[in-house]
Amino acid sequence: MSPLRSHEVVEQALASSRADGCVVIADESSTVNLRWANNTLTTNGAARDRSVTVISVVGRAFGVRSASDVTDGDALTKLLRLSEADAREAENADDYAELLGPDAGSTQAGSSGGTAAAARAAAEAAATFTDPAQRTSTGVFAEFARDLGDAFDAARADGRRLFGFAQHELTTTWLGTSAGLRLRHSQPSGSVEWNAKSATPGGSVWHGQSTHDFTDVSVPDTDVLLRQRLAWAARSVDLPAGRYETLLPPSAVADLLSYAYWSAAGRDAAEGRTVFSQAGGGTRIGQPLGPPGLRLFSDPFDPELSATPFVIATSSSATSSVFDNGLPLRRTDWITDGTLTALLQTRASARASAQAVTPFIDNLTLDGGGTASLDEMISKTSRGLLLTCLWYIREVDPRLLLLTGLTRDGVYLIEDGEVTGTVNNFRFNESPVDLLGRLTEVGTTVRTLPREWADWFTLARMPAVRIPDFNMSSVSPAS
Repeated sequence: MSPLRSHEVVEQALASSRADGCVVIADESSTVNLRWANNTLTTNGAARDRSVTVISVVGRAFGVRSASDVTDGDALTKLLRLSEADAREAENADDYAELLGPDAGSTQAGSSGGTAAAARAAAEAAATFTDPAQRTSTGVFAEFARDLGDAFDAARADGRRLFGFAQHELTTTWLGTSAGLRLRHSQPSGSVEWNAKSATPGGSVWHGQSTHDFTDVSVPDTDVLLRQRLAWAARSVDLPAGRYETLLPPSAVADLLSYAYWSAAGRDAAEGRTVFSQAGGGTRIGQPLGPPGLRLFSDPFDPELSATPFVIATSSSATSSVFDNGLPLRRTDWITDGTLTALLQTRASARASAQAVTPFIDNLTLDGGGTASLDEMISKTSRGLLLTCLWYIREVDPRLLLLTGLTRDGVYLIEDGEVTGTVNNFRFNESPVDLLGRLTEVGTTVRTLPREWADWFTLARMPAVRIPDFNMSSVSPAS
């Protein structure tokens, strides 16, 4: 007997459910990757995965079970019964809401915009529900792999070593509810990370890029950047801990701002537990966080950062709700003209706070209207530091969103508008929200890849920024 197709899994599970309500999510993903070390391609691979999540609702409680081996009716029935048993034993859910049906779009009337785009996306997602999964293949690397070989030859010729990893994934999701909602979406994602090394002490450079299909990945351009930064390491300078004027590149900004985004739950802020809580009660919505003109937003229909256009939630938390599965997503402005305008709100938390429903969207853009490139920002710096990226970021104080972490793979000294050498690594202590209020320059916004969070969040567009007093709290022996 042929294995059940994913849309059939959804339909059969919903038909067999004995719960008061049911949500079924089926995912199929195909992934290809390349890995290289010491100027040689070392491995390549391809994989396919499939998972099924069943959310059963009994009364106002729910149970969730997931499995990767659901290929027939018996396995699916077992998964259903387990989720139903969990729901019967669970307490009532604080985020309970009616499951969404085909008219799901009308429940999000208070969001920031994009109603027409959301309607078109919902219609397409419903119309393609029975279509098969989309697949990626190694063909996506054809031009990239050819140029990679040329980069290896050049690196061998001048004593450099190249290391790296590239991957591309296509994930198709089918979502159905017992209220009649049926949606399907295929999401491409890709990334490439480079590390170049030279014989010079401190001669290590990282560069990363996210992409939907690798057509916008230029190996020659990346190689020029890696060569330039390795050349900067010819001179080494030791500096003590302290506060330095610092240029943060887009990748470092993405790592900091994505953490702030994940921490922006409206419920937690209203309960007084986060940096977005207002002293004395309530949230900081309506308060300035950054300079005039600064915008932070998410948009599933952004042509460069397109993301899944509806909520997919396999668990409930302060930032998501299983009851919101299938809710259409639209552009949401989190910061407008420097002022906080929205926090992450599920339908339940939005009702409790009288705010608009503004769910998590899987991309993030910061734009301050700047036009200067990173090179132009360097040329305007009398004396300061330029970072490559941040690493090992951890939270110290949630009420301040104080983060600590390390610099890595190149901290450079800028003197009189030029990079004059590399300096030692540091541990930093900073709050990304506090940093927004201390910006003295915001460069042009470009697509980037956060290094620390690249396994979870790749769709980011950020500017380089200038911080007059970035806190390098101690010297780090990390290389």
